[in-house]
Amino acid sequence: MGGQDDDLEERLDEELTAFNTAAADGAVTEPLSVRVSDDSGELIGGLTAWTWGSLCSVDMLWVREDQRHAGWGGRLMRAAEAEAAQRGCTDMIVSTYSFQAPGFYPRLGYRERARIQGVPGGHEDVYFHKRLDVAEA
Repeated sequence: MGGQDDDLEERLDEELTAFNTAAADGAVTEPLSVRVSDDSGELIGGLTAWTWGSLCSVDMLWVREDQRHAGWGGRLMRAAEAEAAQRGCTDMIVSTYSFQAPGFYPRLGYRERARIQGVPGGHEDVYFHKRLDVAEA
């Protein structure tokens, strides 16, 4: 027991990837990222996600504070949705904490599917899902 164990993490990743790939008829997890920078090359915001079979899961979405409420979050999500649909994904999932952006995702067509109350530290972990129209890809 203790802190970070890189060897353990690598082994678990290998084992679970093999198990999951076999269970999903050979579907492989692929990273997905979207980045936007300003004219000087400074990062405005970005999104990281992964696709696996027909699923895309957003891990992180961030927009620089001085650029928030300028539409970048929606553009990043729509770009990720378009790429996911191109890859054959039919579903997107994302979670956010109640102190982050739970009001943002419903405006993009995501439906709240679950809330875990009290984590972290009295807040809520909120889970969202959206069906993608692959025909539009």
